[in-house]
Amino acid sequence: MKAASIIVAVCALVFADLSAAMADDDDAPRFPQNATFTTQAITPLAIEGLTGDAAGNLYTTGRATPPTECPVWKITGASLTIVGLVPNPAASPCNPSGITFDRFGNLYISDAASGGVVWTLAPNATMPPTADPFATGVPGTNGLAFDRDGNLWTGDGTTGQGRVWRIAPTGGTCEPSFSGCKEVLRIQRMANSANVGRQASTLQPVVAANPQPLVANGVAFNRHGDLFIADTARGAIWKAEFDHSGNLKSRTKCDTTFPDNTLCLDNIFVAHTYLEGADGIALDRAGNIWVAANERNAIIMVTRKGRVIEIFRNPVNATGLRNSADTPAGNSRILEFPTSPFLSGTRFCTSQSDGDRRDNSPRAAGEINAGNSAPVARGKISCMDEELGIPGMPLPVQ
Repeated sequence: MKAASIIVAVCALVFADLSAAMADDDDAPRFPQNATFTTQAITPLAIEGLTGDAAGNLYTTGRATPPTECPVWKITGASLTIVGLVPNPAASPCNPSGITFDRFGNLYISDAASGGVVWTLAPNATMPPTADPFATGVPGTNGLAFDRDGNLWTGDGTTGQGRVWRIAPTGGTCEPSFSGCKEVLRIQRMANSANVGRQASTLQPVVAANPQPLVANGVAFNRHGDLFIADTARGAIWKAEFDHSGNLKSRTKCDTTFPDNTLCLDNIFVAHTYLEGADGIALDRAGNIWVAANERNAIIMVTRKGRVIEIFRNPVNATGLRNSADTPAGNSRILEFPTSPFLSGTRFCTSQSDGDRRDNSPRAAGEINAGNSAPVARGKISCMDEELGIPGMPLPVQ
């Protein structure tokens, strides 16, 4: 072999080793520095979930007053187009939150109303269909995520029990019959059945303490099939691991005062004060977790090795709060209770529900006002002005 060829070969090996080392280094990826956000769209109804398609359109659901059905919107730029409807009975008004696509282009929407329903529909702007029930008996259903086998996973949200269900690709009923649905695990709730534990309580500037029991919120899978669950009350992310047959490997039964399928506390992947109010989560292609910390009006990034980085938090306004900017123009550059992040290629967007908690209280200030009884702007979608250095992971997980 000629000397020049040897040098080229050696350089290639060195470069490959260097690239591999950088890929394992938390500091190597270029995360946005001094990130900024701009409002993309305003919604006339309160919203929570957010997802998107391959064409770059975003999708969310509005919370309407009965008998008006809850709309499913496709968002292109600032324009909202109704592509589906969720039933809205007066006895149990629809309360949509999580939303995601399956691999066939159908939407799935979690709805805590009527005992907990996961709806499904094929979006159609010409003739918006009414959603059909995919799963029932799913109390508090909130975040949604598909695994590589086509099962749909969801947690029990504000019920505070920490239940996480796996629903078969054909749907089914969770509680009480568990037909086509299994309660696979529980996140340890804040107190056991004897009410021994503690309470995470949020203080607002003008209202009394507001308990936060939610421990199983947003859910997302990585490429290895590990499930991450956002714990809003603790400000934590849990990690559940499974074997090749889909059986839970993570340790359980560490505290006999909780049900046997409750994860041990050592399954917490990371806990940090930056993550207080952790709501929805989304993963990029390197396995980093992007988190909407709703109570802090902040966006947090957790690296695949557990390092926690604050990407954005509303600046302090003239009144000493973070619930608004000082000008109407400035209000289009802040977050107002971010709930569901979504990574579309190198674009990061999040929905906002204007909840009246912590940094976003009083919620009457800002660009949206979900608490006003008059027809006003009740929700919004904001996108980061800077592109992501690492694209979002394609969904659903393959």
